[in-house]
Amino acid sequence: METMLAGRLHLATRRFAVEEVPVPEPGPGEVLVEVRAAGVCLSDAHLIDGTLRPMFNPDDAVTLGHEVAGVVHTPGPGVDAEWSPGTRVVLVAGQSCGACAACRRRRGPCPRTLTRGVDYDGGWAQYALAREDTLLRIPDGLPFDQAAIIPDAVSTPYAAVVATGGVRPAQAVGVWGVGGLGAHGVRAARLAGAAPVIAIDPLPGARERALAFGADLALDPAAPDFGDELRRATEGAGLDVAFDFAGVPAVREQAARALATGGVLVLVGLTPQPLSLANGTLFSYRGNQVRGHYGSDPEHVEQLVRLASTGRLDLAPSVSGHLPLTEAAEAVSRLEHKTGDPVRLILVP
Repeated sequence: METMLAGRLHLATRRFAVEEVPVPEPGPGEVLVEVRAAGVCLSDAHLIDGTLRPMFNPDDAVTLGHEVAGVVHTPGPGVDAEWSPGTRVVLVAGQSCGACAACRRRRGPCPRTLTRGVDYDGGWAQYALAREDTLLRIPDGLPFDQAAIIPDAVSTPYAAVVATGGVRPAQAVGVWGVGGLGAHGVRAARLAGAAPVIAIDPLPGARERALAFGADLALDPAAPDFGDELRRATEGAGLDVAFDFAGVPAVREQAARALATGGVLVLVGLTPQPLSLANGTLFSYRGNQVRGHYGSDPEHVEQLVRLASTGRLDLAPSVSGHLPLTEAAEAVSRLEHKTGDPVRLILVP
């Protein structure tokens, strides 16, 4: 039996290790992909420490990694001829369950969407299985490492901005937390035409990165003049859309207070902690809204591949370093402790 290396999380014990496992065989409608690059996300760290737990995974262990790019190695039975060996692909970060009433009737979105590297095996491995409807072709000019981070690192904030937030040109936008997702939230807001784009982060390095990524202003949320600076930047009106990429209750309360009349708070950062508003009456009087956001749709990944491959979106600055798959635990540690202040680290099998 042919084997490979894979970064496996044992769900009961939270033990993570790069182990030797059998190379999976593609079934009908599946493709075996040779992984060339896989992104390391803070969600992976939260899965390891138990902050996040799979909702739909019945297995004892899972191969992590939901940001994956590579080449088709072996198409399974019945797979369309377009997925021939050697085809360069990026893997969408999730798939429909295929078993619920919505999937069986092909009506509406799947309410049990499964996440790669969480609910089923992901791409921290030499090879990964993918259902053919989760593959997107990538052009030769788009490097594997940049393509790999599009699902989630880029597509989640992009979808939050253009879909959930519905950002329109000239709207004032605030982005709280300029890490791996928030940095791309800044870029997506600018791409959507927001003005001004205001980044908020307590770390000086993150604020500098926000400015480099296109923010018009970067503020320290703990600064005594924070409120004055934000009001000055928005001409006293407040924010049309505020994005919480930090998943911290204090951030959400501050962002809610910064909203303009009719403004929307979009929750992107994941946290099990409760949501609270400092002044519910004022929030209602102003007609404000809170919208939850999770992930992205395949169309967002496809749009971003096109934007990146045509030069409209340069993702090279987002790749902070490469590590071999055998050093996956070190990559998680660097991201978790912000060693070198990375945007995205890439595992290379």
